[in-house]
Amino acid sequence: MKELFERYPQLEVCRESLEKALSLMLETYRKGGKILLCGNGGSCADCDHIVGELMKGFLSMRPATEEMKNKFVNECDDGEYIINNLQRGIPAISLPAQSAVLSAFINDVQPDLMYAQLVYGYAKENDLVVGLSTSGNSGNVVNAVKTAKTLGVNTLSLTGAKDSKLSEISTCTIKVPETETFKIQELHLPVYHWLCAEIERILFG
Repeated sequence: MKELFERYPQLEVCRESLEKALSLMLETYRKGGKILLCGNGGSCADCDHIVGELMKGFLSMRPATEEMKNKFVNECDDGEYIINNLQRGIPAISLPAQSAVLSAFINDVQPDLMYAQLVYGYAKENDLVVGLSTSGNSGNVVNAVKTAKTLGVNTLSLTGAKDSKLSEISTCTIKVPETETFKIQELHLPVYHWLCAEIERILFG
């Protein structure tokens, strides 16, 4: 976190929410849950980016445990080759990447409930739903977080500086200190890179 604040001193105001967000992500993994992410436009792309950092090695290789290596060697043809090239993942799904079901739901039902439908179908008690919205008021993201909250699932939101619908209802909201869309997105990147790097360091060394 020291390096993060040295590079982006304006994020110092987010210290408490960053620590809480990290705690939520660690709790999710340790309880066997998964992380579900949603957003629109640039935030949609950020969802895919975050999943890419979580589901494979980011700053470390995350080698398999000895127990898993032995299992693959003993039970799988080419097991040594396979397990020596696999990396431990932090289970995460980018909801915007579910293009077939999203387009069907948008066409057949209600567009503003597109992410809520996927949360309703995917989310379980120990999961974490992450909503990215520069305004904090994107209707489809807000509805996804409302659905998660109703299901008893923890929620994390990344927004801009202003209070918003997401900041009112989320378990934790990281409100980066900008109000223009592109500037908010520029600060979301170091925020989620820090979170991904830190959870990897803690879990996998």
